[in-house]
Amino acid sequence: MAPQYQVRADHDADTIVVYQAYAPAIADAALRAGRFVAPFSFHRMTWIKPSFLWLMHRSNWARKPGQERVLAVRMTREGWEEALSRAVLTTADPAAVARAAVHVQWDPERSLRGAALNHYSIQVGIGRDLIRTFTDDWIVSLTDLTPRVRKAAALTRTGHTAQAQRLIPAERAYPLPQGPANLLTRGA
Repeated sequence: MAPQYQVRADHDADTIVVYQAYAPAIADAALRAGRFVAPFSFHRMTWIKPSFLWLMHRSNWARKPGQERVLAVRMTREGWEEALSRAVLTTADPAAVARAAVHVQWDPERSLRGAALNHYSIQVGIGRDLIRTFTDDWIVSLTDLTPRVRKAAALTRTGHTAQAQRLIPAERAYPLPQGPANLLTRGA
């Protein structure tokens, strides 16, 4: 049984993959440039999710308007951990949340078919003051997963879940440093 609050992600020694869903215009511009550029908004919080299946639930497998394209955003672990070190849980004191550069919330993890599971997935909101650092310094690469998402969704809808499961990125426990680990799960 998975721990109730644990970051699970595709990661290696230097990077972690987080997922985001965008409108085609934003995704296309970012993929062409190799980083986020206009029409991506640098003036509002952007949410990153290391759980592929949670993003599939949130974007309805890239069918929700404005979320038709799914990008795998490979970022430095140093950047990820920097963001977490500046994070405040969205359930904290409202004044602390309003001042925070990064917001964190935990939502039920999802199964391949979208059912809520008994453990939680982390969502990290990068605030306006850190977005340029995120886009310019922390991102290593962007990959368009939309064709893979559409294929996995079609296989799932037609009952071929074993084949769909093979298209889901492998995620494993991410070893958080002790400070952020305590902060992020306290009161979640």
